[in-house]
Amino acid sequence: MTSPTSLPGYDIPAVEAWIARNVSGVTPPFRWTRLEGGHSNLTCLLEDAQGRKAVIRRPPMGELLPKAHDMGREWAIISALGPTPVPVPRALGFCEDPSVTGAHFYVMGFVDGHPLYVAADTERWVPPANRERFAHSFIDVLADLHSVDPDAVGLGDLGKKEGYIERQLKTWYRSWTASIEDARFDDPRAHSVQKYLLENLPEQGPARVVHGDYGTHNCLVGADGRIAAVVDWEISTLGDPLADLAYALNQWTEPGDPVPFRSDAPTALPGFPGREALARRYAERTGRDLSRLDYYVGFNRWKSAAIVHGVYARYLAGKKSSEGVDLDQLLQRIGNFLGLAEEAVARLEARR
Repeated sequence: MTSPTSLPGYDIPAVEAWIARNVSGVTPPFRWTRLEGGHSNLTCLLEDAQGRKAVIRRPPMGELLPKAHDMGREWAIISALGPTPVPVPRALGFCEDPSVTGAHFYVMGFVDGHPLYVAADTERWVPPANRERFAHSFIDVLADLHSVDPDAVGLGDLGKKEGYIERQLKTWYRSWTASIEDARFDDPRAHSVQKYLLENLPEQGPARVVHGDYGTHNCLVGADGRIAAVVDWEISTLGDPLADLAYALNQWTEPGDPVPFRSDAPTALPGFPGREALARRYAERTGRDLSRLDYYVGFNRWKSAAIVHGVYARYLAGKKSSEGVDLDQLLQRIGNFLGLAEEAVARLEARR
């Protein structure tokens, strides 16, 4: 097998020499294949002459924010979760010497599975007969994650344990207000919903590992329709598991949703159970009280509006190229998210 000598972000001879010394189960040289996705991290499939496979992952090139693209964090999480019921790739090796290839990187086991980004992915990898099984596996894996005691697996210092929602509300509100001038757009609902959420904070139970971006795009589905592995743990922290649940449910598009953010969403096809059914299954599996789930639904919708507002502001300020970007659609999404946040708050108030 002929190994390439260069790939953006990787000094291949140096990396392969490091793997030969530090990782068992695969033997260089490798066939390197760039994998797409993963928050812009440079992720590659490695295949040796015997057909054995592994995956390598490092941050994107260029200057990064201090806590962005933290490979050590991802490595620690998959290492800790490996012995638990949560399916993660096997942790094979972590290199904290940036002189090898310019950044920290880690090597993990290859998982034979596929993420679902769009409906076409679902049609290819999850036939109708497997869709209920996939949905149940999707929510069961999240329930299993939220049943792990972080202290018991060595993740007790992954983040602050208390005040998760309050910190998020303040962080993303600062983002909203700081983006108003560049965005040339404000919306009173951003302020009123944030005020309501702050004034009605639910009591947080025991902190759990929250993935932060749990969706079908970060779950690898196997041939049997079940989740083979959860990936992309770089923004995971400790926090309120119900916020993680609500985020996942918000991503779970149903056919006929009145405000479809994506008409080609992976779950917008027949054969999947709906959000309410998934929430009931989560409650049965974890024993958690979901009577205030709409609080977390509203929080995540509001947070999504703040995130998109910041992106929109950077485009309008010329800090990001807007070529090929539908700015009107982005603006509409901000309003849609805020509208859905208000609806969630209204449902919550109606049940008081």
